[in-house]
Amino acid sequence: MTGQDLSAVKWRKASRSGHQGGECVEVAEVAPVVAVRDSKDPNGPKLAFDTSAWRAFMRRVKDEEYG
Repeated sequence: MTGQDLSAVKWRKASRSGHQGGECVEVAEVAPVVAVRDSKDPNGPKLAFDTSAWRAFMRRVKDEEYG
């Protein structure tokens, strides 16, 4: 994501992230997209997905298609 101030965004840890502190992904709803970041590098790059792409990805994760 570029050009958008995300300092006031409420990030939440993804439910499928590991709980041992090493594999944490955080997400935030920033209409009209879902933002994603690595919790170990909160000031680093963020990815943005439109909501339909994010929902499709999450369906595949829940169906264990990745991994």
